[in-house]
Amino acid sequence: MEEEVALLEEQLASAHADVERLQEQLAEANARAESRETAGAELKQQLSEVRNLLAERDEALSTRTGEVEELRGTLAGAQEGARVAAARYRDLLLAAEPQLPSDLVAGDSIEEVDAAVERARQTVAQVRRHLEQQAQAIRVPAGAPARGVPDLADLSPADKIRAGLQDR
Repeated sequence: MEEEVALLEEQLASAHADVERLQEQLAEANARAESRETAGAELKQQLSEVRNLLAERDEALSTRTGEVEELRGTLAGAQEGARVAAARYRDLLLAAEPQLPSDLVAGDSIEEVDAAVERARQTVAQVRRHLEQQAQAIRVPAGAPARGVPDLADLSPADKIRAGLQDR
């Protein structure tokens, strides 16, 4: 019986060791589970913060998009105003300088109209010079041509005497 008791004590000691080992494993598992729960809670917190940040960014983006659209509208209005001002400026320049051909003066901005007016002025000046040169080349003196002294070299002596007496 003592042998059985010793055997049972050994088995009991082994069972106690197994229980202690299992309790340690359970404690470790609980610690890991708590760690995971804590990490999960932290991840949930981070996810919530990221979602809030994303919502704020979406709202800011929406606001900025509205501002950009408003600025585009303002820009389009300003561009149209500039085109109208350039057209009025062009009309005033053409009224002040009627010799400029209107089809040579165009532009959507005042700078473009100024450049076109300068080119038109140069073109008009070149055409005028060309026409003046052509007029000079074709010019015929007014009235009868000037009389020159008649060539008497081919006349006979009697004709020369008659011509000399006619001049008196």
